[in-house]
Amino acid sequence: METKVITIDHKDMDEAVLQEAGVIIQNGGLVAFPTETVYGLGGDALNKESSKKIYAAKGRPSDNPLIVHICSMEDLKAIVKEIPEAVERLAEAFWPGPLTIIMHKSEVVPKETTGGLDTVAVRMPSHPVALKFIECAGGYVAAPSANVSGRPSPTKAQYVIEDMNGKVDMILDGDGIDIGLESTIVDMTGDIPMILRPGYITKDMLEKVLGEVTIDKTILDVNCKEPPKAPGMRYRHYAPKAQLTIVEGEVAKTIQTINDFTKAAHVRGERVGIIGTEETKSDYIGDSIKSVGKRQDEESIARTLYTILREFDDEDINVIYSESFSECNMGQAIMNRLLKAAGHQIIYV
Repeated sequence: METKVITIDHKDMDEAVLQEAGVIIQNGGLVAFPTETVYGLGGDALNKESSKKIYAAKGRPSDNPLIVHICSMEDLKAIVKEIPEAVERLAEAFWPGPLTIIMHKSEVVPKETTGGLDTVAVRMPSHPVALKFIECAGGYVAAPSANVSGRPSPTKAQYVIEDMNGKVDMILDGDGIDIGLESTIVDMTGDIPMILRPGYITKDMLEKVLGEVTIDKTILDVNCKEPPKAPGMRYRHYAPKAQLTIVEGEVAKTIQTINDFTKAAHVRGERVGIIGTEETKSDYIGDSIKSVGKRQDEESIARTLYTILREFDDEDINVIYSESFSECNMGQAIMNRLLKAAGHQIIYV
């Protein structure tokens, strides 16, 4: 398959290009497109064959549900059995935006899209290219992140091309990837709303709208033996090619430990990548030392993390050591992604 790559400016969108992309979706093809979180790999959410193509292109387990992207609240009515009043409040507060809501699906949504479940995950992105593209595609675009399953999600088109060239019909090379981590997922099918994946929309933000909100305890507890509530969280995700290890502890001890590990790795002939911050990057001795930003700037860390992991791949790094980060606010999502990328390998000092 020849993949067509087209650059599109979200401030001056070429609607002819988006119409062309929409026709591809309606005809059962695949299009990668930018959102405010990461790039998505889109297919017709109501076409089971399109969903099968998404799983094949990513190498994604078929029990890992796809998120259905919509561009209007009116479109939501057709794909869910009912829209609870609490969901309406969530949508008013956070849509368009980086929040995915799980509801009971209607019959029009094939189980190939929902990973065999009777529920459907739905999101309305805020990126202007994404919204217009979804409209042109017919209103229902199933889209996981546009990467090979298990690799870091792409926040730049170059990494979409790296993973998806020859596997999809079109890649929309857009800008405006502001957040850098996937959406928060909240399950609204139980008695109490539950966060199944942390993201930009935090527990505190949700509780201001809903009242009590719980969080799946498997998300950050490395010792928890229970399976995650969200099927997709069972798998290793966001991982670079090199083995990543997180070091957590007081800053000076963390730096010393990472430098000791680096020296040992150098004796073995390995190239070492280190993820630090603006405050600590000058204290390390690795082969590739990268700052994710200032420690207190969680949004900067989130925006930078996946790109850094991809850059280590480009540099043929053998092992990576990363500082840990606060689990407050968006830091919870950052640590969730880091832990998944590391296969929950964390050292406490």
